[in-house]
Amino acid sequence: MCGAPVVLNMLSNSSDYNKRSLRKPVHILTAGAPPPASVLLKTESVGFAVSHGYGLTETGGTVVSCAWKPQWNRFPASERARLKARQGVRTVGMTEVDVVDAESGESVKRDGLTPGEIVLRGGCVMLGYLKDPEGTSKCMRDNGWFYTGDVGVMYPDGYLEIKDRSKDVIISGGENLSSVEVESVLYSHPAVNEAAVVGRPDGFWGETPCAFVSLKDDARMATEKEIIEFCRAKLPHYMVPKTVEFRDDLPKTSTGKIQKFVLREVAKSMGSSRASRM
Repeated sequence: MCGAPVVLNMLSNSSDYNKRSLRKPVHILTAGAPPPASVLLKTESVGFAVSHGYGLTETGGTVVSCAWKPQWNRFPASERARLKARQGVRTVGMTEVDVVDAESGESVKRDGLTPGEIVLRGGCVMLGYLKDPEGTSKCMRDNGWFYTGDVGVMYPDGYLEIKDRSKDVIISGGENLSSVEVESVLYSHPAVNEAAVVGRPDGFWGETPCAFVSLKDDARMATEKEIIEFCRAKLPHYMVPKTVEFRDDLPKTSTGKIQKFVLREVAKSMGSSRASRM
């Protein structure tokens, strides 16, 4: 079966699986958003065998896969989940996958740290957007390379990992921070069911991280202060959410992707976080 990380989270948090594991393993392919390692770990702990891929409508579906290396089976479960959270290497339908500096077009360092834009080239990449030459020219350039708008890093072994969508990167006080990294920490909190982080306007920093969180049905009520302190112990100070909004449910598409554009508008309507503290 296939499902976005939100679907995996729903399955692993189901009360049915909290008491027992699956009698037979069910293979599941996840894609659509960078899955937190904690969600992958929980999903596999109840009997699902998870494989992870990456693709876009413009590439005709999944074109990168986290091909599993046998030697990784020797690692602890938490480390295996972290490795599986990577998007991986190209599949046979894709000629080349790279992470490049968006300005120069040069490949970034293969150190797992230097961010750049993910670019793809191959026979399954679209010819262009219908009747939209301007939109096509923005993403199709440099001899057939498709610029995805996704921010990622490349590891020394050639495995790709998405850090964020370029439009979801939060710029706070001149620092670029990944909403995905903050969400991964939030998902590791025992009371958190779903989490999404967007930028909220700030009169001093430009914008600050704003977390929208839903809690598990059987969890005790967590407070905004508790969530912030939890993040502060695991993240650099500038990446810690300054605002935490609790919701019964987060807005999603029909396939289970959290609609961040909706949450960005909500955060914008909340006004400046700086003003709210004055």
